[in-house]
Formats: sequence, C-alpha cells, structure tokens
Amino acid sequence: MNRIATVGELAASYDLVVIGAGPAGMAAATLASANGARTLLVDENPAIGGQIYRGIGTTPLKKRALLGEDYWKGERIGADFAASGASYFPGATVWQLSADLELGLSSGGRTAMIRAGQVVMATGALERPFPIKGWTLPGVMTAGAAQILLKTSGVAVSGKVVLAGCGPLLWLIAAQYLAAGKRFDAILDTTPRGNWRAAIRDLPRFLASPYLAKGLKLMAKVRREAKVITGVTALEAEGDKHLSRVRYTAGGRTHVIEADHLLLHQGVTPNINMASAAGCELVYDETQLAWKPKLDAWGGTSVPGIAVAGDGAGIAGAEAAAERGRLAALGALEALGRLSTAERDRQAEPIRAVIARYDRGRAFLDRLYRPARQFRVAAEEAIACRCEEVTGGQIRKAVTTLNIAGPNQLKSFLRCGMGPCQGRLCGLTVSETIAEARGVTPEAVGYYRLRAPVKPITLAELATLERSETEIRTVARG
Repeated sequence: MNRIATVGELAASYDLVVIGAGPAGMAAATLASANGARTLLVDENPAIGGQIYRGIGTTPLKKRALLGEDYWKGERIGADFAASGASYFPGATVWQLSADLELGLSSGGRTAMIRAGQVVMATGALERPFPIKGWTLPGVMTAGAAQILLKTSGVAVSGKVVLAGCGPLLWLIAAQYLAAGKRFDAILDTTPRGNWRAAIRDLPRFLASPYLAKGLKLMAKVRREAKVITGVTALEAEGDKHLSRVRYTAGGRTHVIEADHLLLHQGVTPNINMASAAGCELVYDETQLAWKPKLDAWGGTSVPGIAVAGDGAGIAGAEAAAERGRLAALGALEALGRLSTAERDRQAEPIRAVIARYDRGRAFLDRLYRPARQFRVAAEEAIACRCEEVTGGQIRKAVTTLNIAGPNQLKSFLRCGMGPCQGRLCGLTVSETIAEARGVTPEAVGYYRLRAPVKPITLAELATLERSETEIRTVARG
C-alpha cells in the first residue's frame, strides 16, 4: 500500500478510484490492485475500517471480547489491503464526482481534481434519523456515535445512561458496552409488536442464515444484564439546556426516568448523497424504508463507470459488504479490459454464493426491525432539520398552506437540507413528514436533488486549484 499524505502527491488519473475505506472499499481496492489496476482508495477518516471496523488498527481496546469477534474480522481485510499495491489517501474529502468521472478532493486546506477510468463508491451507511422531541439536547446522541467513542478511544458515556430504539445494531452496542463494564439504567425497545406478523413469512430463510445464533446470543446476554422495556410507543428527551430525563410510554402508561445520556438508534440506511449528486438514479426500497441507487448485478449505477458497493447500495452487513466490494471491483476490471467477461464471471461465482448466504436472513431482520412511523416522522415540536432548526410542525404547515409537493420545493421556503450536512441527517425525516402530511408514500414525495459540492468546501480551498477562474466557477456551481 502506498500512503498519500497531500493532494500534491496524487496522480492526475487512476484506473480505479474507490471512495470509502470500510469493508467494501478495502476489499474492492485490494482485488483491483491485485489484478494490475492502478487503484486509489480515498477516505475522510484518518485510518481504515469505516464504521463497523472503525479503529481496527488503532483501537486501544485490546481485549477481543469487548467488541466481539465480528469486529476483529476487519483485521484480515485491513491486512490484505495494507499488503496490496493500491494507493491510500486518508483524511481526504471527496466533494465532487461528476458524470465524466472527474473527482474533486480536499485535504489539509488544498484541493485537486483527478480523473478515474472507473469509480466504486463504498460510502457505507448512516444511522436513520430519530426525530423525537428533545433529540437535539446535549446528552442525546446516536448509539453509533457512542460506539465510535468506544472503538477509537476506549471511552464510554458515563452517568445514568438510557439506550432506546430498535435494530440489530442496538443489541450489539448494548452488548459491547456491557462487556466493557458499563451499565444501562434502561433499554427502551421501540420495535412495534405487530412487526412479527410481517416478518414471520421470512423466518424459514432466517433460520438458515448466519444471523440467528449470533443474534440470539447477543440478545440473551443483554437481557441477563440490563433492564429491557419492550413495547415502547412514545419517547421524549427532556431537560433544561441538558438532558435530565426521558419520558416514554409502554403498555399504555407513561413513565419518566432520570438520564444523563440518551443513546438513540433505529437502524441504518444507505448513504446516497454522493451517488445522487453524481446523477445516479435512485429507487425507494419499501422494505428498508430508504432510498438506494438503482444497480445492476455488478453494482453498476445508471451513470456509466460508477458503481456502488457495500451498505451504500442497500443494508446487508459487513461480511456481505466486503463481498459486494469484490463484485464491484470485478465489474470495474472487466470494463477496464483487465479481465475477460468469462474470467470476471468465474471469479464472481464463489463471491455470489457467500452473498446469497447472508441475504437469507436480511428480509426477516428488515421486517422485524422496521421502525414505527411515529419515530420516523418529526412530531410538531421536534426538530426535523437540525442544520436549519426546522420543526415537524413547520413542515406540515408549509405543506398544507403552500401546497408543497416535495423536499425540493420545501428548500425554497424553509431551507431544509441546505445546511452543512446537505440533507444527510434530515433527508428521510423530511420526505416522510411531507408524505404523512400529504397522505402519500415517501416514494411519491421523492428525495432532495443534490449537486456538488457534496461536502462543505471553502473558497480558500477552491483557490488552490490549478485551474482558470472560469473553470473554478464551473466546479463551484457543480
């Protein structure tokens, strides 16, 4: 692996540029470079791992049982990548990917534009927004953020801690915290009881998947060591300038529990902003309640030369993400002329078999942990767009009084999605809140139209481009 420290060390072009150093990105870059492709892997973080394997080479937690064996599987993927011939640019932001495969990268206050023969986006997933009243109070954070603290720094939130939400990752984080010697004052399970009826048809396939034994073991451990309250149907964070208590409803009765920290989680969704800004067609997945890129069998998008791999293509887990990264790399290698179609297909066969094994249980998990509607739309006083501090009530009023059809119209009136996050943190909430107000589906409402820059970039950074003034203005407009 050739580590790049500054944009000045970048080549003008690469055969393949991979965006994101999680399992999908590392696997794709490793396979591509092994087959002779000049490959660049670029990532915002200072080290490899992505979210699920974050800190895999740097975590201070050396006792393997704390994070679980699934986490340490990232060591093998990371070691293979480190031994590859790929170039690696950590701490760099990709703020543009155009349809002609030109990328804008920034690092250390400087920017460069490079070209790619093929691009694989492995930008992973984001935690689904959980827009309850009070979720912007200090002391309230996502469970994923708490997991990052544990993985990267060996730090766990202290005091009175409440964990709330649903999904497999909720139980994993709970188990990791308990293994680290931390306790929860309560775990509030918001999984709707009726979800079992929808999920039961997929149970036979789930029983044959690798998820069953793993999930049962995690849940049993957590239930033995923590107070788990099921059937939670309402949730609010309360406090004066800082979280001090959590109000919840379960079994038709409202309860209040003191808390210093509330960790929220209700699943993850594909990170689609870069794919959307590059012009890739999106489709709405009704099972996973999220937008994702429309892909072919090799992860190829509607834009020639751009593929998406890993959870950015649809949530499937870390093991499946790595295999989907390898599939995308094979597709790119065939397009580059590095592999024949027959050889691509031959190498893909065992990879597809592994993916099929993990896919067996996915539908069951998606249906079982489908978040309740009241936790997906913003309540009247709850903040929907955190950047612009727009509430659910303001969105509903705009829809009914101004006949707002979708999130792109809403931008003009309330600036939702126009802050630094560019809609990453509010896109699903805004779409679903508008859909509820209009009485239609999120698919009918649509998603934000996005364009470069996908991530914030300063004029000072743009000024470092070795381009003419006209070219820089064109880049800035996207």
